[in-house]
Amino acid sequence: MTTRSAASPEAASPYAVKPKRLRLLLVLAGLSGVSPLATDMYVAALPDLARSLATDASGAQLSLTSFLVGIIAGQLALGPLSDAVGRRPVLIGGSVLFAGFSVVCALAPTVAVLNSARVGQGVAGAAGIVVSRAVVTDLFDDRELSSVFSRLGAIGAMAPVLAPLAGGALLLVVPWRYVFAVLALMGVLVAVGVWRWIPESHPPRARLTGGLALSLRAIGRVAAQRAVLAPVLALACGGAAVFAYIAGTTFIFQDIYHLSPALSSLVYGVNALGNMSGSLAYGRLARHKTPEALLIISGILATAGAVALLLLQATTGSSMILTWLCLLITISAFGLFFPAVITIAQSRGRAAPGATSALLGGGQFLLGAAASPVVGMFGTQSPAPMAAVMAASLTLGTLAAIATKRT
Repeated sequence: MTTRSAASPEAASPYAVKPKRLRLLLVLAGLSGVSPLATDMYVAALPDLARSLATDASGAQLSLTSFLVGIIAGQLALGPLSDAVGRRPVLIGGSVLFAGFSVVCALAPTVAVLNSARVGQGVAGAAGIVVSRAVVTDLFDDRELSSVFSRLGAIGAMAPVLAPLAGGALLLVVPWRYVFAVLALMGVLVAVGVWRWIPESHPPRARLTGGLALSLRAIGRVAAQRAVLAPVLALACGGAAVFAYIAGTTFIFQDIYHLSPALSSLVYGVNALGNMSGSLAYGRLARHKTPEALLIISGILATAGAVALLLLQATTGSSMILTWLCLLITISAFGLFFPAVITIAQSRGRAAPGATSALLGGGQFLLGAAASPVVGMFGTQSPAPMAAVMAASLTLGTLAAIATKRT
């Protein structure tokens, strides 16, 4: 990949000052993290939610699917929209609407109202995920993208650790509705952070003209570029592996290995710390190796962990410790894989950063949503189905990573 700087010195230089850069990164991390929090914080409350709204488990779980549908649709629409109207209006509007829909969720009288509000919450929350990547692309040149995305990845890796703990602690003292009240407060705080510390990084002269319809067509133009499509496919396959891991991990460690919820949370937390360490390592390694090389290395490492778990299950069977070790290898490798692939795609798609980010996020969540139920279809009496889905997804992702280097 040829390194080229599209961000002007005037745009990038203010963020060489550490306090300004720290505030920027914290707000961008909050924008990226608030949507995952909207899932992880309330999962433990699903049984209570079902009883409260007079529905069954599937009705309560539909609120997760509704949110995911909103996230996918929101990214595909709001990324190109930010290329046309600017980043700040989309970020502030999305954050305020996220807070508003969270309030509706908190007050929902029926499960139908809750699920509808969850779709809206997902669409609004998608603004933070998709536009924050575009802001980074606007403000930093190719030399800095790796470092910035590695830091955002490390901060983002904390969400799976902190969200269940925070949600569980909250549910010890208050009903499930207060979880959404807290999410509403987070939406307000993020909106204030954007208002104060996120500049308009996409000036009028750089915006796409022709209205929203033409902006949406930008996704098609970006997808037609093989240099961008290859990392998009790699990220989508990586997303499928992550969702398979999320779908299967709790069942495996609690139902198969009989760990308590607290101990299974510890396993999940240590893996998340491995992911965070991988993200921090990426920032250092990127000084010596290209993002394309790190993407291939991390793809091979992640695949090796999943394949090893599958082979153990197919032969001698895997103990709890070996299962954990294989997953830790894969999840730690994700810490390198995801910032590398995002850096490559966003750098190559500088002509329309919002559309590129939308394509990345849409593919990641769409393929991930398809992978999750596949794990359940083949049962959770063994780690093998989860390992098989992860291994297949990561093999394809690694092949896409190799194609990325060749384009």
